[in-house]
Amino acid sequence: MNSINVLDVVAYTIPSIVTAGIAYYFFQAYFKDQQNMRYWLLQKENQKESLPLKLQAYERMALFLERINPTKLLMRVAPMNEDKMLYAVFLIDHIEQELEHNITQQIYLTDNCWNVILTAKNTIIHNIQKMAKKEEIKDADNLRQTIINQLANQESPTTVALAYLKKEIGQVL
Repeated sequence: MNSINVLDVVAYTIPSIVTAGIAYYFFQAYFKDQQNMRYWLLQKENQKESLPLKLQAYERMALFLERINPTKLLMRVAPMNEDKMLYAVFLIDHIEQELEHNITQQIYLTDNCWNVILTAKNTIIHNIQKMAKKEEIKDADNLRQTIINQLANQESPTTVALAYLKKEIGQVL
């Protein structure tokens, strides 16, 4: 008799355990799916709010790159006297001020994009310093003209950075 009662208990218990296991599995899957759905909706809502900020950051950095483009910068910022080194420092200060006005935009850009922008800025500054140190360049107007002529023969660092910026905006959208 005892063995029959044990078999009856086992016969009722095993299907209950299997049913409980299946129910547990389905509830876990359901709750995980619900959690993923909530996460996706939250991401979608955040993206709706952050996309305009990201686009504004890309827009401001494009404007920054246009403003520090050496040709445009040299046309906009005329020498105040004949001293070429003073003019070079004035141009570099102008570039640095432009960056300071846009420094907070880096939080909306990828690290690679920010590095490309900084590389363009630093390359322009390096080129201005290198040209200003040349002995054959005598004054600020000559420095200005030499830099413009040099850029006529090669691609500006800002052009490369703008191309990268446009490519990245395409990925964001």
